[in-house]
Amino acid sequence: MILPSTHSIFPAALTPLAIGLHVTGGTVGLLAGTVAVLAPKGERLHRIAGTVFFASMLVMAGFADYLGLVLPDQLPNFFIGTFAIYLVATAWITVRHEEGTIAFADKVACVAILCLCLPFTMLSFELATGLKPLLRSAMPLEGPVRIAIFVFTFFMVLAASGDVRMLWAGGISGARRIGRHLWRMCLGLSMAAGSAFTNGLPRLLPHGVHVPLSLLFIPQLAVLALLVFWAARVRFTGWYTRVSLAS
Repeated sequence: MILPSTHSIFPAALTPLAIGLHVTGGTVGLLAGTVAVLAPKGERLHRIAGTVFFASMLVMAGFADYLGLVLPDQLPNFFIGTFAIYLVATAWITVRHEEGTIAFADKVACVAILCLCLPFTMLSFELATGLKPLLRSAMPLEGPVRIAIFVFTFFMVLAASGDVRMLWAGGISGARRIGRHLWRMCLGLSMAAGSAFTNGLPRLLPHGVHVPLSLLFIPQLAVLALLVFWAARVRFTGWYTRVSLAS
């Protein structure tokens, strides 16, 4: 039996709508995520902005998954969109249930990230060794794209190892719990910034207008710098203890 293509499964008329919702979700996510990063942690503004960021990222990444299935040779984007959903979902779950406990969703998330690790680990190995990639991509897997694949693989393995350790320990608490929430939310925001400025913005510029690629990476790198700053502050200073006592 010949399986139908994704073009016959999904109506082509839905593609423009999916693109519009994907862009809208990403734009709202960037704004809300920026507010959440800059707002005082734990305060009402931070919680509201974080909730909006979480919901908008689900919209952005969900429709990215849809487009990854519908558009030809976009399957890597499906996996990346799923990884974005995993990041914000696990970050959200981490601060929604009690410290030192394991929820069923944590187990589902661990299985999901282990499944995501497999294709990206294989793809990174193929790119590193010069083998022909099994995953087809409309964009050449060279230069910055290849580096991005290696970076995604690294963070997927890091996330998977963190999930396995948490399940093995029976939960997570204290500064480690906040750190887990922090780096996953910030990495999701960095992915949104990268998608907007290195992929979306160049397509919107008038013909003949070019922005140096190094400048387009600045927003994404700025978020990663904030991630490193807050991760170090939470884990290696008394900031978390002072905030907890004040609360």
